[in-house]
Amino acid sequence: MKTETTAGEKRAELYRMVTPEHICPFGLKSKALLERKGYKVEDYHLRSRDSTDKFKAEHNVETTPQTFIKGDRIGGYDALKKYFGLDVEDPDKKTYTPVIAIFAMAFLMAAGARFALTGSLAGLRTVEWFIAFSMCLLALQKLGELSSFSNQFLGYDLLAQRFVPYAYIYPFAEALAGILMIAGVMIWLAAPVAIIIGTVGAGSVFKAVYIDKRDLKCACVGGNSNVPLGFVSLTENLMMIAMGVWMLAS
Repeated sequence: MKTETTAGEKRAELYRMVTPEHICPFGLKSKALLERKGYKVEDYHLRSRDSTDKFKAEHNVETTPQTFIKGDRIGGYDALKKYFGLDVEDPDKKTYTPVIAIFAMAFLMAAGARFALTGSLAGLRTVEWFIAFSMCLLALQKLGELSSFSNQFLGYDLLAQRFVPYAYIYPFAEALAGILMIAGVMIWLAAPVAIIIGTVGAGSVFKAVYIDKRDLKCACVGGNSNVPLGFVSLTENLMMIAMGVWMLAS
């Protein structure tokens, strides 16, 4: 491996899998990271499974891509990030990022729709749409992975534990209530649905987190998220209750 710098130039060698069937995404990320750090990359493509297996056997590694700097093997993409002092993503780390993204998108959608119709962002309708859009987006996340959502939901929802089909009904009910609230029609149906599922959800979350002290993941953004069950989940349910009561009253 010849990766010595020349006249101050930083050089690295990258070996990554590039075949007609597969281009390694971590190889592309490694190349982009090296270039961002000012390295001239000697980019070697492993163009077949045989050449990839031969490379791994030769260097006694289990995966590709592999990066070499100054003749030393750094390793794969995560190892390269550590080499540059960057944080490595932990797939099991709890995070609120998915929920923050959904609520932010819902607010921007509500504000955009309000502005398109009235030329203004002010008004209670913006808040109503924000909650309704949030319900629809959260329902969409659940419907996209309904089976895994139901598995996680059954871990704490009190009604679903007694009536399993409710775990499959819930996201459809949430979506229905949100859509009707956006349209401003059939509030006689949308509001009670939101109040019922919100009340059951709030009670279930409160019992699981604040009474039983269980450390669980929330199914609010689908079954494969690492969002912790707690305040955010409780807020989602309280928003639905408040929205249902408000729309009935108004």
